[in-house]
Amino acid sequence: MLINFFFTLKKANVPVSIRELLDLLAALEENLAFASIDDFYLLSRTIMVKDEKYYDRFDRAFGAYFKNLENLDDIIEALIPEDWLRKEFEKNLSEEEKAKIESLGGLEKLIEEFKKRLEEQKERHEGGNKWIGTGGTSPFGNGGFNPEGIRVGGEGGQGSAVKVWEDRQFKDLDDSVQIGTRNIKVALRRLRKFAREGSEDQLDLDDTIRSTARNAGMLDIKMVPERRNAVKVLIFFDIGGSMDPYVRLCEELFSAAKTEFKHLEYFYFHNCLYDYVWKDNHRRRDEQISTQDLLNKYTSDYKVIFVGDASMAPYEINSPGGSVEYHNAEPGNVWMDRMAKSFDKLIWLNPVQEQYWDYTPSILMLRELVEGKMFPLTLGGLENGMKLLSK
Repeated sequence: MLINFFFTLKKANVPVSIRELLDLLAALEENLAFASIDDFYLLSRTIMVKDEKYYDRFDRAFGAYFKNLENLDDIIEALIPEDWLRKEFEKNLSEEEKAKIESLGGLEKLIEEFKKRLEEQKERHEGGNKWIGTGGTSPFGNGGFNPEGIRVGGEGGQGSAVKVWEDRQFKDLDDSVQIGTRNIKVALRRLRKFAREGSEDQLDLDDTIRSTARNAGMLDIKMVPERRNAVKVLIFFDIGGSMDPYVRLCEELFSAAKTEFKHLEYFYFHNCLYDYVWKDNHRRRDEQISTQDLLNKYTSDYKVIFVGDASMAPYEINSPGGSVEYHNAEPGNVWMDRMAKSFDKLIWLNPVQEQYWDYTPSILMLRELVEGKMFPLTLGGLENGMKLLSK
């Protein structure tokens, strides 16, 4: 059963290995998940999943695998073998409970009937007085009212909890989905670097302890400059036209970036970079900023991020006068090339799903202009982009 479950996880693109499978088997041998599919879920997720971004994939694979089993034989064989049942019952039952079990014909009769019901039952059952399930008065199951029974999973007491894997509580963490502000902040933190600068006004506790120990116990206080965020970022947002469906996503990215980076400058452009950008969309005709001035003003240690769908007519990139707003003297690819040569670290974040990039010639053209450093605007894409910028 666990072998098939292992391959189901691999098919769901959860990175599991034989090592995790062996660890899970060892944990089951130690009775860490006894008689409860919910306990098994938590145990297997803890062992098999090494990164929280795969939790949702695990939940989907877990739910699909166990829901699609024709019967419960495999689950019972792996999670509640007969010797476990006997051992746990004998260890935990009070004298009063043993007396109640005797009223059903003894422990042997109870286990025998339990297995018989499992063989007969082909689907999940709730309520009633015969089948193994939840609620009801059957002596087998969870949350029911029969005092002389075997509980399978859960905490008992007529609880109403819904299984975690059915709720899919971790779908926001999957790196293949588009991101919200909280996940953007987590990914952007990969880029943050700190440097010591300024006057020495902060206690260095570790160095103070080491220095005091070396000084035969005489206190030797060590100070360091304040720790500051030293990352400098230029971010350019494509605005208008085909970017309108992505306004909310860009707002979340901008909000997160402002929180995470102390040295952040932002600018707007439309479709492709040309000879000017702007900071106020309402005054874009009156308050333009020369792109050449940006190249002269900001040093090469700035990290540059372009955000746009890169979806336009090819002539808007490679032809003079290609801009749909005015007659640009130089084509967009010239300005993008200058930008790439002026800054050591530059990436492009694209909100269009990566599977569609090959069908849009302009996306392929801009991807080539940024030397392949175009990433989808998903959690995984943002993390990969930040990883590249931080190298």
